[in-house]
Amino acid sequence: MLRPMPRLFVLLLLFGAAFALPANAARWQAVLVAGDNAEPVFDNAIEAMARWLVGIGVAQSDIYRLSASARPFGSTSEPASARLVLGRVAALRPGRGEGCFVFITSHGQRNQGVWLAATGEFLEPAALSRALSAGCGNAPTVVIVSACYSGSFTAMRAPNRIIMTAARPDRPSFGCQADRTYTVFDECLLSVIPQAATWRGVYDANLACVRQRERELGVLPSQPKGFFGKRVRQLPVR
Repeated sequence: MLRPMPRLFVLLLLFGAAFALPANAARWQAVLVAGDNAEPVFDNAIEAMARWLVGIGVAQSDIYRLSASARPFGSTSEPASARLVLGRVAALRPGRGEGCFVFITSHGQRNQGVWLAATGEFLEPAALSRALSAGCGNAPTVVIVSACYSGSFTAMRAPNRIIMTAARPDRPSFGCQADRTYTVFDECLLSVIPQAATWRGVYDANLACVRQRERELGVLPSQPKGFFGKRVRQLPVR
């Protein structure tokens, strides 16, 4: 006959189960990139994203910021060259239960990629994909590319990757004015990301926000694009 478990032991088991992380939850190793400094919107966006990451419990030491500006965040940022961006991504090496988070915001060029003003070069999807494979392996990986024509980055498909872009490959995105705090896409993203439970929820809410803002502006819709690998389709934000 089985003996009943002590009441204290049962309570401890229930307490642990209540606060256990979901099996597919991820703690983020993050790379944030402001590719151009012609307007303040890009630096503003990665600074706001860093604050959000810290707010959900990501350690400052796990957030790498790269910018075209001359060290806008003190000693915590590096020049946003292709070599340093790709090197940071390739060196992420998330541990068990961790994931990769990459946010890049800048100008973009059709069929060339994201502009990196510090060195006058473009960050291309193929190069970023190789760096993600080296640094993140099979870990859950979220990549957000905010730039004109950034839909080309959805070609970096893998079962463990979520990719969100500000526009389809042949469309511009909007809001790169000096008098704005963020671009249209980044403003929407930063407003919806604290409220969403999953990255799919982030994408859907952001898409609705961008469409509304662009209707108000009367511009050609940028049509943001997304890809959700089969292993991370319901990946939680936190």
